[in-house]
Amino acid sequence: MAYAVTLIPGDGIGPEVVGAAVRILEATGIKFEWERFSVGADAFEESGEYIPKELIESIERTRLALKGPVGTPIGSGFSSVNVALRKKFELYANFRPIKNLPGMETKYPNVDLIIFRENTEGLYSGIEHEVVPGVVESLKIITEKASTRISKHAFAYARKFGRKKIHSIHKANIMKLSDGLFLKCSRAVAKDYPDIEYAEHIVDNTCMQLVMNPYQYDVLLMENLYGDILSDLCAAFVGGLGLVPGANIGADCALFEAVHGSAPDIAGKNLANPTAVLRSSLLMLDYLGETKASAQITAALEKVYHEKKTLTRDVGGNAGTSQFADAVIAAMQGA
Repeated sequence: MAYAVTLIPGDGIGPEVVGAAVRILEATGIKFEWERFSVGADAFEESGEYIPKELIESIERTRLALKGPVGTPIGSGFSSVNVALRKKFELYANFRPIKNLPGMETKYPNVDLIIFRENTEGLYSGIEHEVVPGVVESLKIITEKASTRISKHAFAYARKFGRKKIHSIHKANIMKLSDGLFLKCSRAVAKDYPDIEYAEHIVDNTCMQLVMNPYQYDVLLMENLYGDILSDLCAAFVGGLGLVPGANIGADCALFEAVHGSAPDIAGKNLANPTAVLRSSLLMLDYLGETKASAQITAALEKVYHEKKTLTRDVGGNAGTSQFADAVIAAMQGA
């Protein structure tokens, strides 16, 4: 049996880090059938579409995708490919585990947080227009359906994996209707999980609390924009975005991706760290039920970090992308 996976290498360093992750995945002996597609500016040059219809058809068929970073123009140009794919396939749950790697010295050792971010609405709905010249209106959409759905996902995960506490993050003191509805839905779901402690923090206070003491948090539940900002903040606890995985999960479809940028300044130089996309691919293996292979790669990855002999330069080493992948594969094979 082979798993059919839609593969989106991305741009910038994307093809290099995704290529490294693919090599490591294949070293487990699991069979994959990769359906490769470009997106963004590269795809537009090839097909005149930023998200080719063939890519959409592939995900409709495979219901599974692994994606590298894709640059998004700021203030103009095409819309975010990430947001478009999440909305198209109702990938409503953005899941980002924040956990230190062994040997990585940070100001916050032994952090172990889970972030659940609603992925389909809020200010990221992208509904905005110019009212009159010089005045732009952007609509924040919050629905009971989406708020309840992400809350149920977070609480179910917490119970399954022994998490003890969930904080719902909000700004309902100001946005009483929209964020108020999100809280109302979270509270309703929390009543069905009396074994899990439930609390609420205002988002700006949460930023301060995280910096002062991230260990007070276990699972963070929040709407779209807050989740995007706080997940990047939390990545700093464990060494930065180059080490943090991400998953976008729907009812019967999932897309796994590195959350960092495309770093065009080092593209093609064999310098990029593939850890984030590799850890994202581990989430994909877990999603597929291939937990043995996931554990095998995890142990090898942690060994490489612990030994510090073959790390990329962003984490204090001098190895290249391909050498790092070689080291993980060698650790998997017990060399």
